[in-house]
Parts: sequence; structure tokens; C-alpha cells
Amino acid sequence: MGSRERHMRQRSKTHAIPLIIVSLVGFLFIAGIAFGVGMLGNINRWLSDLPDYTDPDQYMVSEPTTVLDANGTEIATLYVQNRESVTIDQVSQYVLDGTVATEDERFYEHNGVDLIGIARAVMVQLTGGSEGASTITQQLVRNTILSEEQFDNTIERKVREAFIAVKMEEVYSKEEILMMYLNTIYYGHGAYGIETAAQTYLSKSAKDLTLAEAALLVGLPNAPSRYDPTVNPDYAIQRRNTVLNRMCSNGKITEEERDAAQAEPLTLNVNSIPESGTLAHPYFVDYVKSLLQEEFSSDMIFKGGLTVKTTIDPILQAAAEQTAVERMNAEGADELQVGMVVVDPKTGYIKAMVGGKDYYADENHVNHALSRRSTGSSFKTFTLAAAIKAGMSPNVLLNCSSPLKVWGTEFSNYGNHNYGERTLASATAVSSNTGYVQVAEAIGNQKIIDMCASMGIDTTDEIANFQDVPSLTLGTASITPLEMAEAYTALANGGYHREAVAITEITSRTGKVIYQHEDNPDQIMTTGEAEAVTDVLKGVMSSGGTGYYGRPNIDQPVAGKTGTAGTASRTSDLWFVGYTPELVCSIWTGRSGTNASFSGYGTADLPLPIFKAFMTQALSGVAREEFPEGDTPDYKANSSWDFSGSKYKDPDEEEEDENKEEEEGTETPGEGTETGGNTGGSTGGNTGGTTGGNTGGNTGGSTGGGNAGGGSTGGGETTPPSGGGTGGGSTGGGETTPPSGGGTGGGNTGGGETPPPSGGGETGGGTGGTTS
Repeated sequence: MGSRERHMRQRSKTHAIPLIIVSLVGFLFIAGIAFGVGMLGNINRWLSDLPDYTDPDQYMVSEPTTVLDANGTEIATLYVQNRESVTIDQVSQYVLDGTVATEDERFYEHNGVDLIGIARAVMVQLTGGSEGASTITQQLVRNTILSEEQFDNTIERKVREAFIAVKMEEVYSKEEILMMYLNTIYYGHGAYGIETAAQTYLSKSAKDLTLAEAALLVGLPNAPSRYDPTVNPDYAIQRRNTVLNRMCSNGKITEEERDAAQAEPLTLNVNSIPESGTLAHPYFVDYVKSLLQEEFSSDMIFKGGLTVKTTIDPILQAAAEQTAVERMNAEGADELQVGMVVVDPKTGYIKAMVGGKDYYADENHVNHALSRRSTGSSFKTFTLAAAIKAGMSPNVLLNCSSPLKVWGTEFSNYGNHNYGERTLASATAVSSNTGYVQVAEAIGNQKIIDMCASMGIDTTDEIANFQDVPSLTLGTASITPLEMAEAYTALANGGYHREAVAITEITSRTGKVIYQHEDNPDQIMTTGEAEAVTDVLKGVMSSGGTGYYGRPNIDQPVAGKTGTAGTASRTSDLWFVGYTPELVCSIWTGRSGTNASFSGYGTADLPLPIFKAFMTQALSGVAREEFPEGDTPDYKANSSWDFSGSKYKDPDEEEEDENKEEEEGTETPGEGTETGGNTGGSTGGNTGGTTGGNTGGNTGGSTGGGNAGGGSTGGGETTPPSGGGTGGGSTGGGETTPPSGGGTGGGNTGGGETPPPSGGGETGGGTGGTTS
């Protein structure tokens, strides 16, 4: 190879080097463009589904809902995070300066992302140190609007965070961003936001914090568990002093102020808030929560910062709790529970709610004021209202003998007591079962069911068990104490139904009213019809009526109805629903979560004394008020009603017959005495005579074969001085195939009550089915 050839090869190699370099640079340039285009595509995709960063609510991820009683006193806070937001004028300047000096000293200079701070953090990390580069704005975005992504250590999350931070600073001022941060950051010990932290650790407002106290709290968000002063006081002091140093180096405090603050000992005044957030009336608060959950999402309820104004009256609530629990304890009813509701009939406002003897003693927190139970004879009120509305006069005569076959089913009064012939009003006072099943038969069960629905009772609920059976009028249906109270309000206020109201107003965290209760009553009967029903139920509270011993010591008209359900010899549910023009009170007692029977208690032992004590305490000294008065209902002729138990005879006709007999004379005085004895004796003599030791009514179950149902109902009450048993009641039960085939029998029925002082009463109904 010659010299020329070697020179050419060397020259070729020399010329190739620039080509390689140019090619490499070209490749990198093309690759960079491709990467940049790709990254731009990714960035566009990452930023395509951002949340609305212009909405301030997005940065308030969790603020408690406050529940107030009727007087405006806080009774509960509902929260996922315990937080109370404040404005900048409600925060100590030491907190503002300390937060900026510690978390983001260039806060007032950058536009949301601090490039100088990032560079400094990189240098510190390269030299083995550790320093964060996130601004206060970025931390706010990360902890609120992007909280679900805060633990994603990806480029995508950091790009989204930085972009929103920059955009935030275009929308909000520095002061607004700082307060958003201070109101949302977690300070440990369950406290979110500076105000809650100040109240939790120091029992004071954020605006009243001293320099040392402010520095203590400012240092917590960096590591809330590590610096928790209740757990690690030494670490908390070290962190506090670090904050003070940074405030000094940033010119926010002098060295003298720093030294004095660092010399202060750690002084706490911890204020623990109950975990549940409920401060009072837990059964009612749970009910309010359930109502809110029907209208709002859980996020709105527990994070939305709502203010909920309720109807509960703290004075009446305390009286209800006291009288109910004291009576249950005084009677030794340890195995029984109580449910009680008090409603203002003029507004429908729930003024008191007792869900049980002790909310915290039951881990399931069963609210017995909302539990469906057999109502016994307290249900007869609805039959009475339906009958009067249908045109039946309270003076119509009924055969209240016992036993008596009605609708093909045999029914009995309590203790098989024979009340003879008496008016509907009188049959109500003694709570005659045989009389009431005839009334139900005459008007039809559908009218009774319709009346219940119009008065606010859910008759369509399967658990309510509204069946078209002969014993419906005796209390086979299951109704809650709240529903009973709501229903009776229409009788107290002149015929207007209002839904029971627990919440009157809801406002948002900004003070905007988002719900306002509006009174919208529905007239379901005339004022005259309501007055007629009330006049009859006043008789229940008079001498000889089953509610006599529950009459409170007040100057007010009082009406009501007792009720008992259970077996023929034992009781499962005791009721009383009573009312004045001012208040309606519904009371139930029995076993929780079961229809298992109990003995030894009647309405005179539990619900009646509770009603008497509560109403006496609630209305003592209140000026007398009368029930609304209206036009007398347009009653049908008494003779137009066809009662299966007897053939009606007009009183005028009866008097003519008696006069005729006197004119014709009687054969012997003995016959005349017998006539009087049968008429007066079966009514009067049996009224007081047979209850003294009677514990039963009819026996349980149907007597026939076929699909006999057995079952429970009935029950019985004996009010002193008659003595007597706790039994009463008919069988409740199931179906019994009648001879004709195919019919259904009775069902659970209402219970027996003995009115004072005569001692009659009622059974729990008939034999629960047709004998086959």
C-alpha cells in the first residue's frame, strides 16, 4: 500500500467523525422532539380530567355538620374529620407568620410553585440533607382536591398538583389560600384545622394563642403523631423551638421574643370531644341522621359543614327521659324497655324522644320510639275515628256481652266480662272488644285502614301487618310510638294531619338556606269529627275509664287510650297515647326486639304513671286551653247500623215498651226484678264482679282443627283498685280454615284492660280464627 492510499484512508476516517457527531446530535434532537411531543401528549392527558379548582368547597374536604336543638344549643357534630373553619381575623398573627416561616418562607413571592425553593431542595438533598420543596399552595392541593392521589409518587400527580397550584393563585388571594390551608391541615389528635387544634390541645380559640402556643401548633402538621404533645412532649417542644427559630430568622419575631417563648414550659389543656360527636339526646340525634341520609350523601352530611336546626325541646326532653327511666326503675322493670315520643299537635314538631332507658348500655342502640309493636286497644281510636267519620254516633247502642260471635269469630272481653248493652262512648271507656269488633264489621276494615293512612301511619309496610281480619280493630297491626303520636295529633288540633317534624332548617357552610320546613297540614276530618272523637276519649280518662289513673295533675282537658297486647295470660306490649291541646304523648313498654311475654305489669304500672308524671311536669302552671270545637257531625240514624251482636232498638221505642209493660202490668214482682236484674245486672254486676282474681281472657289459639294458628295477642290490664289479673286477651293467631273453607282467621289482637274502679276490661280479642 502506497503513501497516497494511506492518506486517503486517514482522510476518510477524519471526515467520518463529524458525520457521526452530526448524526448523533440529529438523532438526539429528533428523539427529544419525539419525547417532547409525547410528554406534551401525556401532560395534556394528565390535565384533561382535573377537578374544579375554582370551587372553594373543593378545598374544604371535611367540615362537621352541626345539629342544634330548638333553642339553638349544639347537641351533636357529625363528622369524618373534626373541623371548624375560621376566617383570617379569627387567627393569631403568630400562627400566620409561623406557618409561612416554617412551611413556605417564599409564600408571598412565588406563583404557586417555587422554582428557587426546588433548586435549593435539590442542593440540600445532594449534600445529604433533607428539605421539602412543596409550597403551601401545593400542600393544600395535595391534601384536598387531589387527596385521593396524595400518596401516588408519580410524575403525573406532581404535574397535576403543580398545574392546579399555579391556577389557584390566579383565582384566590394569598390570604384566602393560607386560610384554606390552616382550616384543612391535620394537627393530630383527631383535630383538623387550626381552630379545632387550638380547642383540642389548649381549650382556647385560635385568635387567643400566645407565641409559644402558636409555635407548638404550627409545628404539628409536619409529623402529627411524632410531635403530638400529649404523647411525645419532648419532641413537641423541640419542634416548637424549631418553628420559633425560623420565625426569628425570617424577621417575624425578635431574638428576645424567641428566647422567652422557648423558655416556656409545655402547658396543655386538652379538650376531648366524644368519638360519636353526640353531646346530648343520642336517640334523637340518630333519628336526625337517618333523615339526613334520606336527602343527602354521606359526604355532605359528615363533611359538608351543614347546620341542622331541630325541634327537640331540651326541657321537655329531660322531663321525658327522667319520668320514663325513673318509673321503669321504680317498678323494677329491668328486663323491659321503653319508647316515648312527645309532639306538638299545632306544628307536628317532635319535642321529646326517648328511645330506651340507656343509649350507651345497648351496643345496637335500638330506638324503641321507632320500633313497630302490636298496639293493642290503643288502636281502637282509629276505629272510633273512622266510625264517626262514616256517620256513626258515639251514642249508638252496642251489645258488649261476652263472649259474642262476630264475623263468624267468637270474641270476648277481658276476663270474659259481660258489659251488656252500652253506647259506643261507654264501650270505649271500658275498652270492650265485643263492642268494637261489631263497629269494625259495620263500617268495614278498609275505612279503618284508610283512616290510619290519612293520620300518618304507614299501612303498606309489610312489617306493619295491616290485614283485613276481624281482629284488626283490637290491635293486630304493628305501629311505632312515633307514628302513634303523629296520628293522635289530628285529634288534638281539630282534624289536621301534619307529618312529625324533626328538622326545621338546614344551612350550608356558607350560611345559605338549603332546606326550610313549611307547614302544610292536611285536613283529614272536620273539626267537629275530631272533637267528637276527643270527647269519647276524655271518657277513658274519667272515673271508670281504663286511663283514669294516668290523669295528670294539671288544669287541662285530657284524652287518650290505653292498649295491651300479649297472650291470654301474659302481656307483651303496654301502651298509652294521651293528649292535651298542647302536647301529644305516646308511650310503649315491653321487651326489646321480641314479642316474648312478661307478667306482673299493666298499663297502670308503667305507661300511665309515666304519662301522668311527664304531663304534670311539662304543663304544670300552664294556662288552660280547650280542644278545638266544630259543628256536630252529620250522624246517620242509629237504627241504620246493622250490628251482628244485637238488634238495635231506639231509646224512645224502648221507653215506650217499658211504659207499655207498666200499663199492662207484670205478673209477679219476681219477673220484674229479673228483668231489671238482667238488664242492669249484666251491665253493672258483671262490670265489677269478676275481675278480682281473673288472669285470663280467652285461651290462646283457635279451637278448631285445620290450619289453626295459635299465636299471641290479647293481654290485659287491671288498674287498681279492682285488682285482677294481667291476662286478658284472645288468642292471636294464624289462620283457621272455616267450615266453608278458605277464610282466614284472626291474628294477633289487642289486649285486655280493666277500668277503675269497676274492674271490667277487655280481652285481647276473639279466638284468633274460625272454629272448624
